[in-house]
Amino acid sequence: MRDDNDTDGHDTRVAVFDIGKTNVKLNVATRTGTILETISTPNATRDGPPYRHHDLAGQEAWLLDGLRTLASRHRLGAFVACGHGSGGVLVGEDGPAAPMVDYEQPLPGRIDRAYAGMAGPYLERGSPVMLGATHLARQMLWLEEEFPDAFARARWFLGLPQYWAWRLSGVAVSEVTILGAQSHLWNVPEGRPSALVGMRGWERLMPPFAPAWKPVGRLRPDLARRHGLPADLPANLEVLAGIHDSSANFYRYQAAGHSDMTVVSTGTWIVGLSDRFDPARLDESRGMTCNADAWGRPLAGALTMGGREFSRVAGTEGTGERADAGLVARLVAAGTMALPSFGDEDGMFPGSAGAGRIAGPPPETPAERRALAVLYTALLTSVCLDALGSDRLVVLDGSFVRDPLYAGLVAAFRRTRHPGGETLFNLDSQGTAAGSALLADHDGRTAPVPIALETPPEPDLPGLADYRARWLELARVPATSTISSTTTRLETR
Repeated sequence: MRDDNDTDGHDTRVAVFDIGKTNVKLNVATRTGTILETISTPNATRDGPPYRHHDLAGQEAWLLDGLRTLASRHRLGAFVACGHGSGGVLVGEDGPAAPMVDYEQPLPGRIDRAYAGMAGPYLERGSPVMLGATHLARQMLWLEEEFPDAFARARWFLGLPQYWAWRLSGVAVSEVTILGAQSHLWNVPEGRPSALVGMRGWERLMPPFAPAWKPVGRLRPDLARRHGLPADLPANLEVLAGIHDSSANFYRYQAAGHSDMTVVSTGTWIVGLSDRFDPARLDESRGMTCNADAWGRPLAGALTMGGREFSRVAGTEGTGERADAGLVARLVAAGTMALPSFGDEDGMFPGSAGAGRIAGPPPETPAERRALAVLYTALLTSVCLDALGSDRLVVLDGSFVRDPLYAGLVAAFRRTRHPGGETLFNLDSQGTAAGSALLADHDGRTAPVPIALETPPEPDLPGLADYRARWLELARVPATSTISSTTTRLETR
């Protein structure tokens, strides 16, 4: 039965298409950000030809079928897409001019070498030059060089949320949070295209800008008819411009009235974003970034692949629901430390990729490994916060906060350095979708949106300050062969 009791449209629901690298989700949310229903499917890729790419046709069929199903149960009044910043589509008049590049697709060495010489200064790029096809600008360079006919025919190059806005409405726009998310196409501090765009003549592929919250059009009637959607949906479903996923999550707290803050989202990545932007604090060697909020204002970013590192420290058996504070106390007292980095990225410690190691007595049980993993990721988070100069409000969210000890440890580490800094956490794990849904009422909102934030109980763990200081000292020392062999035994047993 459809929730069809509104008459003026203000209580209609928002369909949020949340595009992750691994999975995509279609959510129905209230205009105050409460998620009512979610369906999901893997984000399918194909190895080729002509290269590894995403199955946009299959995804479109799934999306429209999902809208048909959800519209039978909810009165939908708005659609908004959010997604990661490494997805873009070169489009013609009616559809993709070239398949959407999977950003993990390796590019030819000649493209990497050419790109390194033209990418521009660090602050203009907003991030270091990363591997593969991470940056939209590097994808464009490869398409232009390798597939010149398709590139010449193209009308627009659209970030992922704007691609879906275009497919559903027929209207193409650019948007600052996506282009400000390490695309290397947009200079966030100066609010203009990067010099690379002008150098390559790519302005012709960038449509006019629209704010993330702006309705750019309504659902195309031909799509509705073709996929059996309700006959009244094209007239009622406003399609918004769309937003970058991390900026959407940050917007959720801005809509709640918070500012002068750092938001740390946790999952595969630990991502810290701060509206206290100080370009002098950004450090290219540590992978720090300059993102944009929904208004296009700079956000300082620090990130590390914490979720993957957690899994490698905890192991397959150390994945219980909660870490034991008593075990953490024993690890601290024994001086057992997980030292970076256990993944293929340096994270916040230049030169540490693949050098992850255990110092001190190794953990012997799955419970001890989980306790060490929580302790380690809390330390990584504290380093991200220090890099951002986060001495005031910090909000933690995402999958890590399901373990209460994580937030408590982060708060305790912060207390030793910034006694006046407030640390809060939010257990809602769908912040990206919730923040995106809030865009639908951006212009009409007259009061802050309520959001449930909690203060973590700080654990009674003596010696944390000394432990962290010693950890920082050892974390900067390259692994020796002896320590590395200990790590290998720990990871594979």
